Amino acid sequence: MEETLSQFNTSNVEQLVNDYAIPWGINIALALVIFVVGRMVVGLILNLFRKLMGKSKYEPMLVDFLASILSALLTLFVIVASLNQLGVDTTSLVAILGAAGLAIGLSLQDSLKNFAAGVMLLVFKPFKAGDFVEAGGTAGGITKISIFTTTMTTPDNKEIIIPNGAIYSGNITNYSAKATRRVDMVVGIGYDADLLKAKNILLEMVAADDRILQDPAPQVAVSELADSSVNFVVRPWVNTADFWAVKFDFTEAVKLRFDQEGISIPFPQMDVHVHKTTD
Repeated sequence: MEETLSQFNTSNVEQLVNDYAIPWGINIALALVIFVVGRMVVGLILNLFRKLMGKSKYEPMLVDFLASILSALLTLFVIVASLNQLGVDTTSLVAILGAAGLAIGLSLQDSLKNFAAGVMLLVFKPFKAGDFVEAGGTAGGITKISIFTTTMTTPDNKEIIIPNGAIYSGNITNYSAKATRRVDMVVGIGYDADLLKAKNILLEMVAADDRILQDPAPQVAVSELADSSVNFVVRPWVNTADFWAVKFDFTEAVKLRFDQEGISIPFPQMDVHVHKTTD
């Protein structure tokens, strides 16, 4: 009896080993191999991706972010392959992950919009850190460009953080993109002033300022016979860094020179004529 029981237990153990332990052990070993080798392959792919993106001179922050997304996707693929080797129904798992991703995407629509806009800004580079731009309803110097937001500093030293979606969905004016800019100024003189004398003075002042470029040639011309003044347009070209200094200095110099030369700069006024009638 004892011998029969012993043979039965030995037979059951051998059956358990042959039917379950060995197959599961092999599957677990293969799953581990798939996971380890997969992670190594993911590392090689990420290194290659970083090298290729580095040669393309993309922003390091964009490269790191895209590399992290690629790493997560490839790692997920390796995990699914490992679980599939263990016999787990990965079809249901993928469906659950897809549904969860859809739900998260719908709840984070604005964030995803800002993310997409941030990627586009970093790829196409309409501006860079240090540029002075007008975008998203704000004008200021670009301090930082991140995946979701862009940070600006206004001329009065206020820091403004703008969602990238608001920037990319509107017009972007980059005042620092070009090496030179044209300064547009309007100078008015009275109708009784000497027109040619005033024009020659303006031309002389433009030629005397070393910051004003001669190519393209500056323009001084009569643009309008307004209600109370004859208006000149003065349009010199300058290096972008000199724009505001030239504009402010030239405006002040015109007033001082015109006062010295006796040329009046009129201000808006109205003449009222009263006619007295008798019954």
